[in-house]
Amino acid sequence: MAEKEKDEVIPEETTEKTAEKAPAAEVVKLAADKKSEKAAEKTAPEAAPEEDENKLPMKWFVIHTYSGHENKVKDNITKMVAGSTIGDQFGRLIVPTEEVAEMKKGKKTVTTRKFFPSYILIEMFMSDESWHLVNGIPGVTSFVGTGQKPQPLLKPEVERILGRMDRDKQTVIPEIPFTLGEHIRIKDGPFSDFTGVIDDINAERGKLRVLVSIFGRDTPVELDFLQVENI
Repeated sequence: MAEKEKDEVIPEETTEKTAEKAPAAEVVKLAADKKSEKAAEKTAPEAAPEEDENKLPMKWFVIHTYSGHENKVKDNITKMVAGSTIGDQFGRLIVPTEEVAEMKKGKKTVTTRKFFPSYILIEMFMSDESWHLVNGIPGVTSFVGTGQKPQPLLKPEVERILGRMDRDKQTVIPEIPFTLGEHIRIKDGPFSDFTGVIDDINAERGKLRVLVSIFGRDTPVELDFLQVENI
């Protein structure tokens, strides 16, 4: 007689414990996965900041203008750039000036003086279009450079010019008792008793360049203010 097969019976207590452990195991596994993800985020390298690919590399150039037309040329360039389609090729535009304190008849007056007369500094991306725009402005004679090629300024040169404009210290210039073209008499030095005409005045150094007639030719001679007198 064949043995009667017995159905396998799982105790109810065991079933309940297994059901309780299964969800707990899933929670532990999920927490471990999240911990691994956070660790991976910390060790991952930070993304480098995106550079503006549309920004053109600009340099500083020098424009030569007609004497006394610096500010007018600057205004005209600003207007032309604003109305053009290549405004992104231009940056700052500067007429180099500094404040100077002068003593006249015992009174101190502060004036603004161009320390590079007939020159303008312009920050720009040099292209055929930008070159033609600037070169076509009335009052502009040329870019400073070798031959027909504009020469950009070196960084130390730009820093020196901008630094001179920003400095707070003012230069005090003494009253100048002479004028250009004035006839004077030399009262001291090897050219004593000679007469001449003032050709240049350097107020900061207190020097004059005087054209003295020697053997029928005008010869430039540098003299101190105290070496000459008015005629």
